[in-house]
Amino acid sequence: MKNLSLFICIVMLGACKEKGSFKKDVSFLKNHTEIIVLSKGNGAIAIAPQYQGRVMTSTTDSSEGIGFGWINKKVVRAGFLSEDERKGKLEDQIYIFGGEERFWLGPEGGQYALFFKPGSSFDFSEWKTPAAIDTDSFQLVKRTENMVGFEHQCELLNYNGTIFSMKIERNIRLLDKTDVENIIKEKLSDEVDYVAYETDNRITNVGDDPWIAETGLPSIWLLGMYNPSPKTTVVIPFKDGDPSLLGAKVKDDYFGKVPKEYLRAHDNILFLKGDGTKRSKIGINPKRTKGIAGSYDADQKIITVVTYNVQDAPNGFVNSSWEYQDEPYSGDVINAYNDGSPKPGTPPLGPFYELETSSPAAALIPGETMVHKQVTIHFQGDNAALEIISREVFGVGLEDINTSFTE
Repeated sequence: MKNLSLFICIVMLGACKEKGSFKKDVSFLKNHTEIIVLSKGNGAIAIAPQYQGRVMTSTTDSSEGIGFGWINKKVVRAGFLSEDERKGKLEDQIYIFGGEERFWLGPEGGQYALFFKPGSSFDFSEWKTPAAIDTDSFQLVKRTENMVGFEHQCELLNYNGTIFSMKIERNIRLLDKTDVENIIKEKLSDEVDYVAYETDNRITNVGDDPWIAETGLPSIWLLGMYNPSPKTTVVIPFKDGDPSLLGAKVKDDYFGKVPKEYLRAHDNILFLKGDGTKRSKIGINPKRTKGIAGSYDADQKIITVVTYNVQDAPNGFVNSSWEYQDEPYSGDVINAYNDGSPKPGTPPLGPFYELETSSPAAALIPGETMVHKQVTIHFQGDNAALEIISREVFGVGLEDINTSFTE
């Protein structure tokens, strides 16, 4: 099998769907796991050390605002199960806690997969999330008013039989207004509230042998689950150019080709519905990327922006398809996902929508480190002010986004 979501959706019949306030979400989370809240002005983020330093949710108004991250309250409420309790349940393969930015490692599938043991078939029954990114707790090693740092050391076995001795570091810091203005290259209006944070993610080869392409390379993979709405649209600008030189504008066939009712790709920008009603995934390759992805929720007047450190990738980007691959280092650097029912009568996992970024494949000698940084910003407020932000970061106005599927 080439995907996971179909099977997860079948099992997770009771996944929580409600959208809550940030304050209520944090209160709920604190009843079940340790939560660290960082705040600056009205903005705040909630971080779960036990869930690999995951940013569970954020808000532009910590006293009364909504939470932006999708939280799977059923799984959080159940917590970690014993080995006997996990047998026959999805938790034996993955704990889907949700959260708007989680640390993962790729590749998922293929001959260098980290989610399949050597000799196993690429079938869901053989698929299992490594403990380092599922059940292991990251150690809190530093904390200031606006920043937390985590570390974890682990060994990972890939499908090829290669063992990676790895140190993981993850630092999360809130950004201030100056940081945000430097990123969007625009002065912020007083009519817009925001919350912004950067995660600095590192993997270091702490073993005795180099990591080489011929036996498999890992990568840093960051995934964010957000609450959808009927008027949420994912917006990804990309480089225009000859497909023979830059590749396809978008990879749109992860779960079957995405219909035009949910995906519109133009010369240098695409729109994907983030309404949680149609299971679909797309990818942008490293030659097309502009280093940015985002979304606009017209109902809640929210613009979300995700950027990352674009860097050279001499070894390419890992391919996570669930199959033996002809090109294991021809993967995407940006992905977006819209949750939904995989087939009639089957409920969605969330629903939610996702924005994802990946580091290059990490060919590291002993002691060498790969760094992948990601910035997440949520803007909420007056449409006139959001219009300026949209044109600056996406290259299109709000009306272009709102009418992207009406033609």
